[in-house]
This record gives sequence, structure tokens and C-alpha cells, in this order.
Amino acid sequence: MPVNATNVDMPDGDPQNPENSLPINELFYSLQGEGVLAGVPTVFVRTSGCNLRCWFCDSYHTSWEPTHAWMDIESVVNEVESHDAEHVVLTGGEPLLHEDSVQLLDELNKNGYHVTVETNGTIYRDAPIDLVSISPKLASSTPRSEKDPQGDGEWASRHEENRIDIEVLTSLVENYEFQLKFVVTGRDDLIEIEELLERVRTATTTTTADSDVLLMPEGMTREQLDETRNRVAELAMEHGYRYTPRLHVDLWNDEPGT
Repeated sequence: MPVNATNVDMPDGDPQNPENSLPINELFYSLQGEGVLAGVPTVFVRTSGCNLRCWFCDSYHTSWEPTHAWMDIESVVNEVESHDAEHVVLTGGEPLLHEDSVQLLDELNKNGYHVTVETNGTIYRDAPIDLVSISPKLASSTPRSEKDPQGDGEWASRHEENRIDIEVLTSLVENYEFQLKFVVTGRDDLIEIEELLERVRTATTTTTADSDVLLMPEGMTREQLDETRNRVAELAMEHGYRYTPRLHVDLWNDEPGT
């Protein structure tokens, strides 16, 4: 159920937010399309607003041109409960940008839901999270020149400066069940992935196994995935990492609310 509303720019969160509310771009029931829980019936709560700007962002209206309707936490929980699902994904944008995400996570936990949080790994919150799905943004995500959707170059340096926060990343790995999910655009990304994994493994006492690392092909449509999925699957086999599909794209292409 899309609940899109006023178009506002919220690069760092909206200071005008109502108390105990979140800017919700979409709230819908579908199948988890990515990661270790791919295929599981799930309610998705998608917040608006992000502190990064990946050129290939598949949620353009939560980042580049954020749209949303404010929903209080009780209303969000009520909508989640209207669906027959045990799993909830809090996603974005960057959902941990918003302090009230913690309150929502508390309420979902009290109601017995298994909750996954999709995050870019640059913001840490102390909250009940069953699985934190961390998607660190590689250098290939930076919106440079012709890959800038808005074409003004405003976000390139800001994105590049903030896309990796090793302290936050290691805190998430240390404190939560996790998966590290990388959007792969080509073979060169694997050099950066392995360097980042080495930094994480050195900085934490938690074991980060190769099976915790998921490679996902870049692509927002079936046509785009046709060009990338086999190449990324081969890279996963070559390096011993897991491959994750984009099941929702395979099933519904780029249809909103899926």
C-alpha cells in the first residue's frame, strides 16, 4: 500500500517531523526478495530520507527525491498487523536515520515479529533487531558525472566521504545477527569488498564468515538483471561468497510496492 505524499528534501532527516512518527514512503506486503530470507512472506515498512545517494538507488523516491506521508508509530504497527506475516523489514532510504525507528522496532519486538533492518551501515541504533542487513556502499556507487541522476554533481563528494564508517560497521557486526550484502557492478568491486572485509575482521571479535557475505547483481529491472546476474553469480562462486537474487525484480520487474 503506497502512502506517498508531499515531496520534500530530507538529506539528513526532517526537523519538522511530528513526535513519535516516521516518514513512510511505502508500507506493503510481499516476499522478501534479497538475502538469507529471500522468499519469506514479509511486511515492508519503507521510510523516506537517506544520508547517501547511490546512482543506482532502487528507491529513488526515498533518497534523490524523497516523498512520504507521516505516520505515527501506532498506525504503522496497526497496518503491519493487518497482514498475515511473521516477518517485517524496516527499510528505506536509510531507516536508522530516524530516531523514532527505535520506537517502532521496540513495538514490533513486543508484538513478536522477526524484524530485519536494511541499512547502509553508517548509522548505529541500540534497538531490538533480529537481523541487520548491512549494505556497505562501494566506490562504484558514487554518483559521478554521467551517473548522477540529477546531473549537478552536488552529491558526489558528500556520498564518497560518508559511504563507509568502519566504526559503525563493526559495531553493527559485533552487536547483531547480520548479513553483509554488496551490490556488485563488476569484477573490480571484489577488490574493495575483500579489503573492507579484512578491516571488519581485524576490528571485531565476531566471526565474519564468507557465508555472511552476499553478492547481489546491480539492476532495477529484469532487463538490467539479465545483463548482470550470471556475471555476479560466477564471482560469488569464484570467491566463495553467497549469491543473492533480486527475487522481487524477477517476479514483478520494477513495479512499486513489491
